Amino acid sequence: MTESLLEVHNLKVHFPVKKGIFQRTQGFVRAVDDVSFEITRGETFGLVGESGCGKSTTGRAVLNLIKPTSGQVWFGREDLATISPPQMREKRKDMQMVFQDPYASLNPRFTIEQILEEPLKAHQIGDSGQRQRMIADMMDVCGLNRSYLKRYAHEFSGGQRQRICIARALILKPQLIVADEPVSALDVSIQSQILNLLQDIQEEFGLTYLFISHDLAVVKHLCNRLGVMYLGRMAELGTAEKIYAKPLHPYTQSLLSAIPAADPRRKKERILLRGEVPSPSNPPAGCAFVTRCPKAEAICKEVRPTMIQLEEDHGVACHLYT
Repeated sequence: MTESLLEVHNLKVHFPVKKGIFQRTQGFVRAVDDVSFEITRGETFGLVGESGCGKSTTGRAVLNLIKPTSGQVWFGREDLATISPPQMREKRKDMQMVFQDPYASLNPRFTIEQILEEPLKAHQIGDSGQRQRMIADMMDVCGLNRSYLKRYAHEFSGGQRQRICIARALILKPQLIVADEPVSALDVSIQSQILNLLQDIQEEFGLTYLFISHDLAVVKHLCNRLGVMYLGRMAELGTAEKIYAKPLHPYTQSLLSAIPAADPRRKKERILLRGEVPSPSNPPAGCAFVTRCPKAEAICKEVRPTMIQLEEDHGVACHLYT
């Protein structure tokens, strides 16, 4: 049996909507609404979906950067939702994040050396000489010239900045890295370099990834298993191989149909979705996808579907399979 590193059970993140002069709570935006999945050691788990589906909020809630409204996040044998702030601070050495915008996530007043040394100082790792050696080694691992250490973030290209962000996340030797759209802001040629770097360091350091993306072609290249999210809920869950070969949920089918064919002469049927995306502050009582689903039935409007396992390592939340 493969050991689970991260288990997420019934995770909910609801943001209050306040109105009026007294800022009274009028409702809640259900950004993440009852999401469950697990990630085994050494694998890359992809979280995919349209912008606004809640995948980035899920990643931040997993790291406790956003406090979950309810649910459990088990990292190893500890529930991160219940541990104390000092315990969480200690846990952060094992859990790091690579953000979507590399420039916005780097301190413009710090040199690269200061940026990489900051997490080591925060966790009181090594003396000055040891930290310098660790920083130099990490620059080599991430394909950065050591002469860059005295420069500032604005002096680098987008790809180099993302390498710096990866080096900062990696320098504490974490077990889990949450990568939130790490290549979406980069040119296509640079994307492949960063993806190859992520794969190389995963193999070298035994890392586990939660990889968040809306680019299904990138996810197919990198991930072992996938979770497809829609409007804060998990629509489909399984191995990348099975989901790409035989998508079950109508939403997953429409997403995969949008991937451009490698051969332009090959005709590919595109599934175009009609209707409006519901508001996360007022989601449908039944299936979240009911307003756009071409196969919706009467039960879909009234009863919320639960995740069912149709075969090993492939589940779907859809009434069409009940």
